[in-house]
Amino acid sequence: MEDTIAGAEATQIPKQRGESLLETAVRYAEERHWDVFPGTWLEPVDGMQRCSCGDGACAAPGAHAARPDWATQATGSATVARRMWQKQPTASILLPTGRTFDAISVPETAGFLALARMERMQLTLGPVTLTPDRRMHFFVLPGASAKVPDLVRKLGWSLGALDLLTLGEGMYVAAPPTRFGSRGAVQWACRPTAANRWLPDAEELISPLAYACGRDR
Repeated sequence: MEDTIAGAEATQIPKQRGESLLETAVRYAEERHWDVFPGTWLEPVDGMQRCSCGDGACAAPGAHAARPDWATQATGSATVARRMWQKQPTASILLPTGRTFDAISVPETAGFLALARMERMQLTLGPVTLTPDRRMHFFVLPGASAKVPDLVRKLGWSLGALDLLTLGEGMYVAAPPTRFGSRGAVQWACRPTAANRWLPDAEELISPLAYACGRDR
């Protein structure tokens, strides 16, 4: 079943229903060859869903790394992934960036504008996530962190003036269907398919993304 996000640049975003976090994490490792690692999870406390980290003011409840050495825990093995989620079946699914992909993060409104522009330009997209904190993450080839600042400057923009971030080595993104507390779950704005197994380079997407972020200021 697909839900529609209302708005000028409405996009249908499929939800993964009836599939456990364990099976989804295993599928990411097995089918996409993405490294995965389990993060925090949500626990019922006094009738509310609280983050397992214990911080009542957690900024990303149930959707962040649970330990400082998370990078060493990340695995591309479906067998190891299954074993880790069997220990904590409700743990969030986190994907380290800077390995098989980097991610370019923009505000949701700019992301939808960019998606519409990319469609008109007939650009080939990789997977794109939409998070409950109203960000969109465009998956691109690794190395984007080093390229993007210069690419943005060449387009005539100041990176500091745009709400455009690049997530590379030492960072991670939350993958669907991870939940951010009561705010909802991460969804696919552009889901992984056989057609987008080969990711675009940051250079291919940066123009419409920078333009959309500039319009969104």
